[in-house]
Amino acid sequence: MVNGQRLQQAFTDIFLGWTRVTGLDGQVRDFYVRQLRDGKGSADLDRMPATGMEVYARLCGWTLARAHARSGDRIAIASYLGAGSTFEEAMAVFAEAYADQNEKDYAELLNAIKSGRIEAQTGI
Repeated sequence: MVNGQRLQQAFTDIFLGWTRVTGLDGQVRDFYVRQLRDGKGSADLDRMPATGMEVYARLCGWTLARAHARSGDRIAIASYLGAGSTFEEAMAVFAEAYADQNEKDYAELLNAIKSGRIEAQTGI
């Protein structure tokens, strides 16, 4: 996991690593270690206008594509994807289905909280 993350990063990160620990039960486990908050700025998506959201989405897509290209054979990946729009269209269909599922899951979570099946605390 850590090796894959390092391959995908454009710059090194001293707050990324792993450790191996023997638990109280005698089992050896590996843990991925990451800095919780690095204090870097972030985009305010709730206040972003549509034109800004489009630019932001393009930057996120470019960054993700770059990261994946660094983690594998970029020529093989480009050849696999081809020059057409088939991949982009498939990703758009997947993203819409994923967003729909996210909305259903969130509604189910709210129902579970409302009915008392699970306990939740807000404002943290």
